[in-house]
Amino acid sequence: MIQQSILSEIKQFFVRGSVLARLIGINVAVFVLINLLRVFFFLWNIDGAGDALTHWLGVSSNLHVILHRPWTLLTYMFLHLDFFHILFNMVVLYVGGRLFSDFIGADRLTATYLIGGLAGAVFYIVSFNIFPAFRDVVAYAVALGASASVLAIFIAIAVYMPNYQLPLLLLGRIRLKYIALFFVVLDVISIDKGNPGGHLAHLGGALWGFIYASLLKAGKDPALVIGFYLGKVGKLFSRKPRFTVEYTRDRPVTDEEYNDQRAEHQKRIDKILDKISRSGYESLTKEEKEILFRMGGK
Repeated sequence: MIQQSILSEIKQFFVRGSVLARLIGINVAVFVLINLLRVFFFLWNIDGAGDALTHWLGVSSNLHVILHRPWTLLTYMFLHLDFFHILFNMVVLYVGGRLFSDFIGADRLTATYLIGGLAGAVFYIVSFNIFPAFRDVVAYAVALGASASVLAIFIAIAVYMPNYQLPLLLLGRIRLKYIALFFVVLDVISIDKGNPGGHLAHLGGALWGFIYASLLKAGKDPALVIGFYLGKVGKLFSRKPRFTVEYTRDRPVTDEEYNDQRAEHQKRIDKILDKISRSGYESLTKEEKEILFRMGGK
């Protein structure tokens, strides 16, 4: 029964077609396509084609290469080659993205993902061109993966709601601020252990998540502005309805009725948020989760 419930929830998550579901879907689709192409290159003995594809989509630390392949600043954050790499990133994106959508807003999620990825790329490029440790590899090093974008989202919600408790297997309920701190410290101490470019990019994404949540608390929201224009672009590619249906009312709603309805809706939202702070997200009923999901999509 538990497994069926989990599978049903995952199915509904993708059926709804939320922003978070689209981001995960794009990452998974790119992962499958790239790996199928690499298998094709291998079977037909096309030497170097797989690596060439990776360099064509991954972001280089070489400034000259970036000038000739500027699109890699975007494509790298959707590119994964290793199964466990994408699995970990998508799990963290799902958990952090759900919380982000519920408490900060789904309309800010895409912008935070993209800006976090760009911040990670810039941090990685600058670091590789400044620190002497990377002098021998800066000409050909390539970074890939959604980790910087994912960490930007997770750090943002952790800074925005630091004391929210997330249930972890075997560890119990842990506050978001401690999980976020663990991720950051782990990346810092892992820079000299291997994949330094990846860890530096992670820190760039984390830095943007911290800055964004701090700006949000101060009443400033750059991601909302960017998300607005992204939404305008997205509408250009959305399917237009073949016909429209108009609904009429016997009489228009008065200002007093509208304010009463809005106040009642806000009271219900406040009760749900209080319930989450007391007992966690898992304590919500299906109806309450639906209400939160609709609120996050606004």
